[in-house]
Amino acid sequence: MNLYMDTSALVKRYINEENTDEVVDWMNEATLLGTALVTRPELVATLTRAVRGNRLPAREASEALNEFRTDWPDFQHVNIDDALIARADFLAATHALRGYDAVHLACALTWGELLGEPVIVSTFDKELLQAAKKLGLETLPKE
Repeated sequence: MNLYMDTSALVKRYINEENTDEVVDWMNEATLLGTALVTRPELVATLTRAVRGNRLPAREASEALNEFRTDWPDFQHVNIDDALIARADFLAATHALRGYDAVHLACALTWGELLGEPVIVSTFDKELLQAAKKLGLETLPKE
């Protein structure tokens, strides 16, 4: 399976929280793992905010960040260009998505087209999950 992961799903690989075990299983089952280039700063920001909010010890966040940066080259990265941003613009307007959620959806759709194979979208963002389903994409979690 080709698994596209947004930040809300991928962060669960690096921080032990609800659904971490499922995310790790999905990642282990995947043939290819893909994500948007913006996932990198989004994930780092998520870790930083968790430390500032006292939801994650600094040492644990540092270890998670190091592991994520080590794994980063193993992901297929969907490049963001003007055409993808135009697609995200349309998706944001059509599905009432937040900006980066629309970018993630545009990346998942584009990656699937580039691969010529189905892509499963993994997200824990309810609006993004619903939009992906409306567009006929398989999603994880299935709900």
